Amino acid sequence: MVLISHKIHVYTYIYNSMTIIVINLIILLYWKAIFAITNKKYTIMKKVLSIVALSVSSLVMFSFLGSKPVSTYSVDVKQSKIEFAGAKKSGYHPGNFSLKSGNVTVENGKLTGGSFVIDLASLKITDEAGAQLEGHLKSKDFFDVEKFSTATFDIKSVKYVSESKANIDGELTIKGVKAKVSFTTSSAFSAVKDGEEISKFFGHATFTLDRTLLGLTAAPGHIDNDVQITVYLFAGK
Repeated sequence: MVLISHKIHVYTYIYNSMTIIVINLIILLYWKAIFAITNKKYTIMKKVLSIVALSVSSLVMFSFLGSKPVSTYSVDVKQSKIEFAGAKKSGYHPGNFSLKSGNVTVENGKLTGGSFVIDLASLKITDEAGAQLEGHLKSKDFFDVEKFSTATFDIKSVKYVSESKANIDGELTIKGVKAKVSFTTSSAFSAVKDGEEISKFFGHATFTLDRTLLGLTAAPGHIDNDVQITVYLFAGK
């Protein structure tokens, strides 16, 4: 996430620098042309040149002033969580993971990127299977948390389809295995304003993940490959 935020700030700096250079060049060319035109028969040309130069300069300046900086928000690991439900022939088992850390980037109230560290060791089964199933899932058969205590998810692209829904493409890494993950956020996915300033950000998404894409292939035929995932993400400054 720090890398994504750094890249965005670098691009913003380059854009702002190039804008200033363009404005200065336009002003220089404008005055050079004015001084070069001394004959009265070029009065109309001089006026046209003046209007064009000032119009372009104004457009560039407004573009520069209208751009808002990208803000970075830290994930609230106490509120945020990842819920899952794995099905088998005789039923299903629900559980959840906590987030260890993470950040999201927001521009004009919209999500633009993010990176998260998932605490695999926090795995908790929330039905009667409890500790016994937790121990099995944490073993080498599945997550092997003694060796791989965390997983990561990096947002690669965000495309909004409405004010609160967005298509997100990202990369999930578990036990060193990377898999592309794409999903559409649910109804709630927006910034929370405190007056005029955006102080918090909340995201909610539900999607299905094929566990075998991440090398989690234990108990084939007994446990469904598709796992239902629901993410509740809270972030703030």
